[in-house]
Amino acid sequence: MPGTLYVVATPIGNLEDVTLRALRVLREVSLIAAEDTRRTARLLQHYSISTPTTSLHEHNERSRTPGLIDRLRAGDSIALVSDAGTPIVSDPGTFLVAAAHAAGVRVEPVPGPSAVIAALSASGLAQREFLFVGFPPARAQARRTWLEALAREARVVVLYEAPHRIRATLTAIAEVFGERVVAVAREISKKHEDLVVRPISQFLVEPLAVERGEFTVVISGFRPNVALLQPPTAEDIAVEFGDMTNFEGMTRREAIRQLATTYDLPAREIFKILDEVKRLAE
Repeated sequence: MPGTLYVVATPIGNLEDVTLRALRVLREVSLIAAEDTRRTARLLQHYSISTPTTSLHEHNERSRTPGLIDRLRAGDSIALVSDAGTPIVSDPGTFLVAAAHAAGVRVEPVPGPSAVIAALSASGLAQREFLFVGFPPARAQARRTWLEALAREARVVVLYEAPHRIRATLTAIAEVFGERVVAVAREISKKHEDLVVRPISQFLVEPLAVERGEFTVVISGFRPNVALLQPPTAEDIAVEFGDMTNFEGMTRREAIRQLATTYDLPAREIFKILDEVKRLAE
C-alpha cells in the first residue's frame, strides 16, 4: 500500500507556532523533504525529532522527485516542508505534489502558519476576497509592467518582497497605483517583527526604519473614480468615508482629502456633507 505525502506547514519565525499534528507527522514519517535541511534541523532539534531529512529545492526538485515517488509507492510516508510557512506558496514542491497525484499517492495537507494570512489578518485591510501574487519581478521595467496589470484590481493585493528591493517596489507601487493604504509587515512572529500601516505616500517621505528581513506587503484595492460615472449621494460619501477610516486605517483628514480628489469636490464640501449626514442620523 502506498504511503502518504504530507504537505506540512512549519513556523515562519517563532518555533511555538507549530501544530501538534505537524509535530506528530514529522516524527512518524519515514523521511522529511526540506527546502533547506539546515533550517529544518533547527525545528527538529527544538522538538527532539530525529526523522531523516533530504533536500528538495528549486534546483533539484525534478531530479529528486522520481526517487521520492518510488519510496511513496513502496509504502514510505514523506513530509514536505519549506524554509518556513506553508509549502508551495512561493516555494518549491509543486512538481512533487503533482507527481504524487499522478502516481495515485495520497497527498494530505497539514495546515498552519502562512505569512500571507498573518499579514492580511493584522493589516486592517482584509475584505471578503484578496489576491496573492508572490514576488514582483526583480528588474525595474518588468516590475512596473507587472504592477500596471494589477493597478485596477479591486481586491486587496498581497505580495512578498526582498529587503534589498522593498524601497524600489514601494516607490513603483506609489507611481503605478496612486495613493493607497498599504501595510508592510516584516519578520512576522520573529524577535524584530514590525507592521506599519499607512498611505503609500508616507512610505516615500518616511522610509522604513529597517530594510532587513522578509517583507509581506498588503495593498488596498482599486477604487474607480465614481465621479466620472454619476454624482455621489451624501450616503455614498458617508459610507465610503466610514470604510476608509474604519477599515483602511486612514485618518479623518486623509479620508476627506481622498474623497475630495475622487469626487472632484472641495474638501470643505465633503466635510459639510459628512456633518449633515451625521446630524440627520442623530
